[in-house]
Amino acid sequence: MSNQSLIDEIQELNLAYLLLAQRLLAEDRTTARLRLNISEEQAELLESFNARQLTRLSRTNQLLCQLGLGSTEQLRQVVDNPREQGLAHLHSSLLMACSAASTGGALT
Repeated sequence: MSNQSLIDEIQELNLAYLLLAQRLLAEDRTTARLRLNISEEQAELLESFNARQLTRLSRTNQLLCQLGLGSTEQLRQVVDNPREQGLAHLHSSLLMACSAASTGGALT
């Protein structure tokens, strides 16, 4: 895969992420901030962007989204979780909330 192809995919993913972030914020701001691990100021700014601004922001060679599980151990806990599969999403949410709280993330 060529370098330009990778950059194109990153930019496409960035735009999809930004559009999803706006939709999540519109539907349930508090939950969206937790899931996205963003501040109130970042949430307001994301919501204010129009399509042209979102496209411009997405046109970078760096991923705008980040892995929500802050440590290798948290990643292992989700993957190797022996719990009922129906509870896996709850376990992941709790781990992410703990990570956000410990780093002064979304809900500060």
